[in-house]
Amino acid sequence: MSYKTLGALALLAGICVPGAAMAASTAVATTNVNLRAGPSTEFPPVNVVAAGHGVRVHGCLSTRSWCDVSYGGQRGWMSSNYIAFVDGGQRYTGTRAISAIRAPVVTFSFGSYWDNHYRGRSFYRDRDRWERRDARQDVREERRERDRARRDVIEERRTGGDVRDARRDLREERRELRDARRHLRQERRD
Repeated sequence: MSYKTLGALALLAGICVPGAAMAASTAVATTNVNLRAGPSTEFPPVNVVAAGHGVRVHGCLSTRSWCDVSYGGQRGWMSSNYIAFVDGGQRYTGTRAISAIRAPVVTFSFGSYWDNHYRGRSFYRDRDRWERRDARQDVREERRERDRARRDVIEERRTGGDVRDARRDLREERRELRDARRHLRQERRD
């Protein structure tokens, strides 16, 4: 093999390896989908991701339902239902795509996220209203978590697991939910 051929192969390998590393966090939209200012359809859209266009996945919520992505130089949230990933000829969609990408678990912190990405947007001036809406969403999510915990307690009882730990966790989640409701009521009064 000539030195030119070896040099060309080395150059090709150097180009392909970084591309392969980036592919682990790159996915495509399965259809035209709104890129939103938060992980819910209640948040305002910031752009539309065109079907088949690539997005860079920065991370997803622990439920894997919404992902923080970049598209066209903008950051936003996209439902994982509309994300696809192809690896080795296998196409993954939805939460399976998120697992295949190995997207890290991230949280949504309303204040800092909006401050970093949406200061210049028209909806930013209504930030307080959107933040209250996000707080209500948090309460709903805590209710869902409480319901899941209840189902887990029932399953533990059925299978004979450690019921005391499950009950203690359930009581703690109830306390947290009461505190969140109290905080939300206080915000409404203010």
